[in-house]
Amino acid sequence: MEGWTVRGCSLRDVAAILSITRASDIASVGEPDWTEEEVVATLTAPHLDPAVDAWLAFGPDGTALAWAYVDNPERGERDNVEVYAVPTAGRPAFGPLLDLALARIAERGRRIVRAGVVPSETAYVEALTARGFVFRKRHARMTRVLTGDERPPAPGFGVRAVREEELPRFHEVLQTAFADTPDFVATSYPDWLAALAALPSVSRDEWLVAEADGAIVGVLQSADQGVERGEGWVKNLAVLRGHRGAGIGGALLRAAFAIYAAKGRTTAGLGVDLTNPTGAYHLYTSVGMTVAFAADMYERTG
Repeated sequence: MEGWTVRGCSLRDVAAILSITRASDIASVGEPDWTEEEVVATLTAPHLDPAVDAWLAFGPDGTALAWAYVDNPERGERDNVEVYAVPTAGRPAFGPLLDLALARIAERGRRIVRAGVVPSETAYVEALTARGFVFRKRHARMTRVLTGDERPPAPGFGVRAVREEELPRFHEVLQTAFADTPDFVATSYPDWLAALAALPSVSRDEWLVAEADGAIVGVLQSADQGVERGEGWVKNLAVLRGHRGAGIGGALLRAAFAIYAAKGRTTAGLGVDLTNPTGAYHLYTSVGMTVAFAADMYERTG
């Protein structure tokens, strides 16, 4: 990259990073998917030092054209790498930024690294495969238009907002329900709380529980990442195995949609692993969600 410069990041770079990610999103999925809040949350996430775990690449004229970072907020066995580039102009940075990220991941002591990519980003796919990454699985970004007529489910499902003293049980249900899904990484309660504390904001009134026989058996965790674009975001939906198929997941989703709509949100969104054995994709389509775009997960070991 003759004439280019690369350096670590700080919160002073949020505007430049947002410009890069939005240009990349518009080219690959048709609309901007990142918000300023999400960039800040990424740069301040646990176990990420933006000065050494994130990089900005500037073209010969000094314009910021690409951004990359590595993260692993839950300290799992895998690190994640993300690279975003302004279409065409930022393309030469894919390879060099991946090389920096892989070197840093080795320093962090991780052997397994994953990268998400929209299938149409062929230049990025080429850079990944040239460095030993192989396709692992596909995720879908799903969405649903909110009309304002959304209503919560019938009272029989026991759906309500979580109480502060119930957070340990909320975490327990998340961990237990996801334990039988591919690539599950257990997270301790203290680490989970630390990750939440690092977020710019948490709308706890959008965190829901569902009860059966007086016990919490299903939970829905929302995130504030879509607020700037008028979107309610379902970060996690979990129902204990013995209670699946009884309508609890749908009830939690409908309750969340009603809350989002009451706050003036115009869409609801979430991400789903299409290899999830719990039937999550079919649940989401049953409540009116459709696929906005797909993203592929690539992995490298060693």
